[in-house]
Amino acid sequence: MKKILSLVLVLMLCAMLAAPVMAEEANYNISVILKTTASEYWGYVVAGAEAYMADHPNVKVEVKGASSETAYDEQQNMIETDMANGDIDGYVIAPLQADMVANMISGQTKPIVAVDTNIEAPEVLSFVGTGNEAAGKLGGAAAAKLAKERGWEEIKCIEIAGVQGDSTNEARMNGYKAGVEEEGGTFLMDEIQYANAVADQAVTCMEAIMQNHPEGIAIICANNDDMAMAAARAAAGNEAYANTVFLGFDGIQSACNSILAGEETMSVCQEGYSMGYNAVDAVVRALQGETLDAFIDAGASVVDPSTAQARLEQLQGYLK
Repeated sequence: MKKILSLVLVLMLCAMLAAPVMAEEANYNISVILKTTASEYWGYVVAGAEAYMADHPNVKVEVKGASSETAYDEQQNMIETDMANGDIDGYVIAPLQADMVANMISGQTKPIVAVDTNIEAPEVLSFVGTGNEAAGKLGGAAAAKLAKERGWEEIKCIEIAGVQGDSTNEARMNGYKAGVEEEGGTFLMDEIQYANAVADQAVTCMEAIMQNHPEGIAIICANNDDMAMAAARAAAGNEAYANTVFLGFDGIQSACNSILAGEETMSVCQEGYSMGYNAVDAVVRALQGETLDAFIDAGASVVDPSTAQARLEQLQGYLK
């Protein structure tokens, strides 16, 4: 009897010791559904998510995204399909319409992490992204300071915004406004131009701004770099806008090249690569029983001509 009891105790001890190893080596399938994959910024998020998979052979990551940031039905179909897929263990979602997505994921018990844009829903365990309002304030203040250095007496700012009603867009806008006003400038809320986050519409918006303000505007801020670069190109050759500060958001390679070329002036950098990597990591940690922080901040900084080359080289390394 003593021998049997000893054998049982040994087996139980072995099981206890083996349990953490088994959990660590479990295989996971993670679905990553982004706003789109059709831009440089989202390419960094994709690269980060796939880098996690490369570093962790037991984790399979499938990344997809809508064809544009206004392809709402397309993204909803992706979410519906993957929510019904029993082979998927957890989800990373960057919502195009956060309220709609909150309804779609209602009742889901598998781990969900929001990336880039938060989803206000109890099913979402964590939000991995930029503190968009704080980052926007950082950029707005830096732009207003530079506008003063460039000789502008009236520090007026007009935003070429993204998609109206998008929570990320609104947070960045509020941040820009706070930063500009902190430095004594004026954010012209009544003159916001919505360009749906795309460059060609930003050109049309910039043309309207120049027509309405032939005297020039100290700061043109935009919800992303593509729009800021497009606005700068549209204003090229207009002497009234020669000293305008063109402020973008994302800090992507093309923005760095544009800044180095003297077109876009500065950009608020967010870390898309880290977002993608850390969002997948958060889902895996949740699957392993870990409690996640409600917000995982990827950080932000401002890139200008003095730092654009270093930023460019960093981004190039992500996509090797």
